Amino acid sequence: MTTGARRRMGVEERRQQLIGVALELFGRRSPDEVSIDEIASAAGISRPLVYHYFPGKQSLYEAALRRAADELAARFREPHQGPLGARLLRVMGRFFDFVEEHGPGFSALMRGGPAVGSAAANAMIDEVRQAAYEQILAHLGVTDPPARLELVVRSWVSLAESTALLWLDGRRIPRAELESQLVHDFAALAAVSAAYDGEMAALLVRVLGEEPADGPFGDLAGRLGALLARVPAGAAVAAQPV
Repeated sequence: MTTGARRRMGVEERRQQLIGVALELFGRRSPDEVSIDEIASAAGISRPLVYHYFPGKQSLYEAALRRAADELAARFREPHQGPLGARLLRVMGRFFDFVEEHGPGFSALMRGGPAVGSAAANAMIDEVRQAAYEQILAHLGVTDPPARLELVVRSWVSLAESTALLWLDGRRIPRAELESQLVHDFAALAAVSAAYDGEMAALLVRVLGEEPADGPFGDLAGRLGALLARVPAGAAVAAQPV
């Protein structure tokens, strides 16, 4: 506490301060474990003053979630320059930066709970997923995705989310390896879909044609080639052309 005169904050400035304080606390612990008293103390104001700006913890949580959702959605934005694999790897780096900075809050948000069960909170979670989906389509240069491509992209966004949640429970796999693996997962999902659909095959051929040998997708091809080389010669998978 300083002994000098404290500057009086305007209404919006105070609201933004409380949102920032709440977001920091919710990032360290589950929102259900954070009290209004803690938020007030961290902001240096009284409990009744918190209620002057927000009707209750749920409304403050939703305001903090709005800021977090906007920030998380922004992590998927990436200039449309260079090979897709490198772009996705940078996106995954920023995504895991967010997960690491807001671990408990991210986990509570995605797994659900009393504090996050409102329609408004669920709608914001869906907005983040939709924003990620649209960003990936933009990277692929597709505006009207066929059904199989939509399935691939939405499945991959869901996979990234579940992978991050599992990683937070013990962090048993190095983060950098998971970021690379998720980029490889995207290529693998697309490749399996391409095996069933000519339109997906054409898209995959176009994407791979722009990838350097030393990029993430080239790394995946090398890893798969080394794995297939270990399969006995008489096995069905080894007999197929690669």
